[in-house]
Amino acid sequence: MGANSSLLSPDSSDGSTHPSKLTLGEIPESCVALVLSYLDPPEICKLARLNRAFRAASSADFIWDDKLPLNYQHLVDDYLITNPRKLGKYEIYSRLTRPVRFDDGNKEFWLDKRTGGVCMSISCKALNITGIDDRRYWNFIQTNESRFHTIAYLQQIWWFEVEGDVGFKFPSGTYSVLFKLRLGRFTKRSNRRVSNYEGVHGWDIKPVQFQLSTTDGQQVVSKCYLENKGVWEYHHVGDFVVDDSFVPTKVKFSLTQIDCTHTKGGLSVDSVVICPTSLVKDFKALL
Repeated sequence: MGANSSLLSPDSSDGSTHPSKLTLGEIPESCVALVLSYLDPPEICKLARLNRAFRAASSADFIWDDKLPLNYQHLVDDYLITNPRKLGKYEIYSRLTRPVRFDDGNKEFWLDKRTGGVCMSISCKALNITGIDDRRYWNFIQTNESRFHTIAYLQQIWWFEVEGDVGFKFPSGTYSVLFKLRLGRFTKRSNRRVSNYEGVHGWDIKPVQFQLSTTDGQQVVSKCYLENKGVWEYHHVGDFVVDDSFVPTKVKFSLTQIDCTHTKGGLSVDSVVICPTSLVKDFKALL
């Protein structure tokens, strides 16, 4: 049945005629908005394409109140607004689902379209990498594989240390920190991308160590061997909990292998991701 056809025929089975029932386009906008408020954002956006009534109802502020983070106004005031005009809640949600760059463009955050959870990605250029200025050890490589279009590639080093931090008013909840890494890199041969593992060594001798700490005393330490070559992987550093959405949380994280009995090399470092723990599987599924 079409979107604008009658919900029930005006003709009864006995041949008599009764007033027509409402079509979808005639349902009061307030009723449509109330129904939409119980749906997830992707479902709301799909129904908004049905007709003008649904499209108008989908922009009602009260629908998006509980979809937005509790501290959304902070995100708008500090990172989004470039002029003083007032935005509706739907427009705020829509804009925040698109990556918002900060810290000289080396960090970005966005809202997950389905859950409204705050996610963040931190470029390798925003990390403190031991030896990064010495091309004997490290190189920055321009590539479309990264959302920041740059990765850091380790040639060879004895003391391997990558550190970073971020201060942000994360909405309350549990978050995970992930390093996006790959053993090896791609090179071009005859205009084709070819995996190159020639420089990969040293990662099977000792595990790397991940560390995470927050300003309120949370600490996590974990270790693992880097094994899979040629594929990007998210390595789980640890989790932290945010209780107050309106107080900045300072998060520090690191990746090290500082056993100087052997060299290691051939590692690509793309970024660090911070996301609600419930979304970790979604991130890993994208690789």
